[in-house]
Amino acid sequence: MEVIQIVAFALIAAFLAIVLREHKPIYAVMIAVVAGIIIFLRVVAYLTTILDYLLDLTLQANISLVYLNTLLKIVGIAYIAEFGAQICRDANEGVIAAKVEFAGKILILIMAMPLLLAVLETILKFVP
Repeated sequence: MEVIQIVAFALIAAFLAIVLREHKPIYAVMIAVVAGIIIFLRVVAYLTTILDYLLDLTLQANISLVYLNTLLKIVGIAYIAEFGAQICRDANEGVIAAKVEFAGKILILIMAMPLLLAVLETILKFVP
């Protein structure tokens, strides 16, 4: 069970970060960042499976790949912003974390505008 390995690794990294936070806080942050990257790299292989599944669904539904591309960019922005905000929180920089989350939300809104317009245009076609 891979999730057990990931959780065990995360708990070890967290323990090391807690121990180091008292004496060398910068190392505690570095451990958190490296652990997050390692966990991400561990599960990134599963992303191809998800992407293939989404591509098949998009093709079966006759939806433009532009929409799938935009959706994937939005999900990517959300994950990256969340990861960055959590790193900032680990470094006790809650204000910066809030700004990272805000920037992510603004970028998601910008990316979502074409999708929103397409939905509105579709709705307006059905309304007399």
